[in-house]
Amino acid sequence: MNPFGTILAFLIIHFSLILPVQAQHKDSLADGKVVTLSDVVVRKGMDVQGFIDRVRKDTSFYKAFRNLRVLGFTSLNDIRIFDPSHAVKASLYSRTTQKVAHGCRKTEKISEQINGNFYDDDGGYRYYTAELYAGLFFAWDTICGETNIVNGMQRSLRGKKGLDRHKEQLKMLFFDPGQPIPGIPLMGNKAALFDPTNSELYDFTIDIEEYQGSACYVFDVKARDDLKPSQRDNVVIDGMKTRFDYTSFQVLSRQYRMSYDAGLYHFQVQMEVELAPWGKYLVPHLIRYTGDWGVLFRKKEDAVFTATLFDFEEPK
Repeated sequence: MNPFGTILAFLIIHFSLILPVQAQHKDSLADGKVVTLSDVVVRKGMDVQGFIDRVRKDTSFYKAFRNLRVLGFTSLNDIRIFDPSHAVKASLYSRTTQKVAHGCRKTEKISEQINGNFYDDDGGYRYYTAELYAGLFFAWDTICGETNIVNGMQRSLRGKKGLDRHKEQLKMLFFDPGQPIPGIPLMGNKAALFDPTNSELYDFTIDIEEYQGSACYVFDVKARDDLKPSQRDNVVIDGMKTRFDYTSFQVLSRQYRMSYDAGLYHFQVQMEVELAPWGKYLVPHLIRYTGDWGVLFRKKEDAVFTATLFDFEEPK
């Protein structure tokens, strides 16, 4: 089930009892959890059950990234790695294009500017942030037989070791925020944002606002400001904001902040993704990442990257 649907489905049971007597109030108390409905949401008389049903069924965010496996596109790639003083020690700026034909895709390099020791002596990526980026957006070898199907897709660490395992954990954090992340020392179930044992640590807000010239629904989750230190230690996702198209309910953007420190394994990450319709497809057109990541036997890595995607093409 979509993580948004999990918590909201739980809350809708209580909304039916609460809203009739609190219809003019912003805050609704649901089994000890405060869910804020903005004034405009209350005035609009939003169909909460319909909202719940749509959120529960949503796969548009992950689907947008899966669409990159079947479409051609051009990408501007900007990756920067920083030293402890936050000076750039290695960087890449490139323009690439993905060609798709006969069920296969391959990336072609149009231009590239490299500074510092971005590549190792064998021509591979020296930094795992760069490896993660390449795994998301580049197909230097021809890849065939992929689809954009998301139903039934589940990420797994099975069979993955070392750096490949850490990269898969990063992808889980990016694409499945709010779901448990297995294999991270001492984390347990802390990343399961919508689990009843964790949801009490957060404030939830439903609102309507203008985004890029059109109205959209906004679902905002933030760690509570009044948490005790012992409670704060259980927070991994510091905040997450998702915008949904007012009519189609597709995800338009998602922003999230995450942090975790267990000594031998830590990260502090901010991510922003903007999506846009292209023909019958929803596609990511801007992805921004800022963060540092450290694991056992690897130096802490402080990096930013921005991917700008455009000139999408139908498969041939």
